[in-house]
Amino acid sequence: MELPATLARMGKVIRSNRWTKASAYSARGRRQARQPRRPRVPKNMPAKRSVRWFPIALVALPLAAFSAVLFFPATDSSPAEAEAAIGFAQVIDREEAYFPICSGPQRVTCVVDGDTIWYRGEKIRLVGFDTPEVSNPGCANEARLGALATERLQDLLNEGAFSLEANPEGREHDRYGRALLVVSRGGANLGDMLVGEGLAERRGGRGNVWC
Repeated sequence: MELPATLARMGKVIRSNRWTKASAYSARGRRQARQPRRPRVPKNMPAKRSVRWFPIALVALPLAAFSAVLFFPATDSSPAEAEAAIGFAQVIDREEAYFPICSGPQRVTCVVDGDTIWYRGEKIRLVGFDTPEVSNPGCANEARLGALATERLQDLLNEGAFSLEANPEGREHDRYGRALLVVSRGGANLGDMLVGEGLAERRGGRGNVWC
């Protein structure tokens, strides 16, 4: 019989490196066969850079909170509370009047000397500095400097709005009944300006240095 030879020839035909797997005939195998293969990504291709959201959120959240307080303040909050809520207090000077030099017994708003004023009927001793005396000077030089300090304080008060702040030492009145307050503009003590110009000395200094 030639059957073995025939089978040998068939074996040569069947023998191959390519064949259909048995799993391809199952339902799952048919589905996998229909799915296209994903292209392989070359190893040297750079990966997509991921967005780091934490640093962005770290900046964006405080900025959003600041904007919300600044542009949409609470309706029942005072201006001072709104300023404090955003982390800083912008100085707003609210006092303003015209100050002449005091004269006569009736005094409402005027300048007595370089460190004393009347404002809205109240006599105020400005704290933190002393100026030369004008009512009882110790010498001619003190009288001259006292007049200059008085005029300079008048000019400073009449330049625009200012603030009157509580005495940082705590006392509200001196032994003469005068209110003890700090006068400032834009957060700067006007008394410091007189000291810088040589028309006043700081409180508790060397005493009368004018004579």
